[in-house]
Amino acid sequence: MPELTSRRGLLFGTAAVSAGVLLAGCTSNESDDEPASNDQPAADDKPGKQVTIGFAGPQADHGWLNAINDNAKKRAEKYEDVTLEITEGSNDTAAQIGQIETLINKKVDVLVILPADGKALTQVGLKAMRAGIPVVNLDRVFNSPQAYRSYIGGDNFGMGLNAGHYIGEQLKDKKNAKVIELAGLDNLELTKQRTAGFDAALKNYPNIKKVARQAAEFTVESGQAKMSQLLQAQSKFDALWNHDDDQGVGALRAIEQAGRDDFIMVGGAGALSAMQAIEADNGVLKATVLYPPTMAASAIDLARALGQGKGVSGLAEFEIPSSLTLYSAVVDKENVKTYLPTGFK
Repeated sequence: MPELTSRRGLLFGTAAVSAGVLLAGCTSNESDDEPASNDQPAADDKPGKQVTIGFAGPQADHGWLNAINDNAKKRAEKYEDVTLEITEGSNDTAAQIGQIETLINKKVDVLVILPADGKALTQVGLKAMRAGIPVVNLDRVFNSPQAYRSYIGGDNFGMGLNAGHYIGEQLKDKKNAKVIELAGLDNLELTKQRTAGFDAALKNYPNIKKVARQAAEFTVESGQAKMSQLLQAQSKFDALWNHDDDQGVGALRAIEQAGRDDFIMVGGAGALSAMQAIEADNGVLKATVLYPPTMAASAIDLARALGQGKGVSGLAEFEIPSSLTLYSAVVDKENVKTYLPTGFK
């Protein structure tokens, strides 16, 4: 799972970060007859200068990380002018550093790096930048902004915040409502941020109280075990916020085994199985809050623009932004058809 990401920079929706569809910018000191203009060419789908992009990520041992790799590959295949050099991926920091150094030695034009450990890989990011290879830092942020040219990632605090607001709106008219939380690994900052966002949202609803919390491990097995404990300890509650859809598979098993259907459940990340359950609407799972793996596709867009020396369409600036933080949209029955194509297995 991704670690805590930087919350610096502009806040965009998932669709808005791809090159060619970024939100429009304008200046305020231009007269009506002299509109602001940008003669710098912007990246678009038309073939341009050939760009070799090196992509290095951790081992794809989780559905979300598999989706990251798939999004990067499919986006690169869209462009005739992009060659993607992708590593095997490793959770061993020394191995990943070695893979990135190989890409540096191959003199790729741009690097997209999702580090297994942002702090541990900062130096290799700096090495690439000093070698004249711009780095797009994906999701797990390096310790130094000098180690990357552009950052793009998700919003863990925003996940919890939006989950809390969704649950709050469902329960706002219920007196003495109770909610519980099935978190991820507590030694990860991302888990702390998701909980912090959730707690911040619940403060807006004085009728709601969080009565229990268990930390699982982002796995099906741990989700089932910890959810069983929560169900045994809490005979009555109104809503559940589960941080991760993979562990949510186990949680749903425990809920079914216990014969419980007296509450609503909100998941996290945006797995295809969760979206299909939401669409079917025949169980407790009513929504999931996205941590979109489409960020990898957008990272390829940004890397291509960097390699071609172009800006991004729709922005007045000559250069691509230094930081993009994706929005954690809530997917429920009303909009699930829109988001189904982004669901990961």
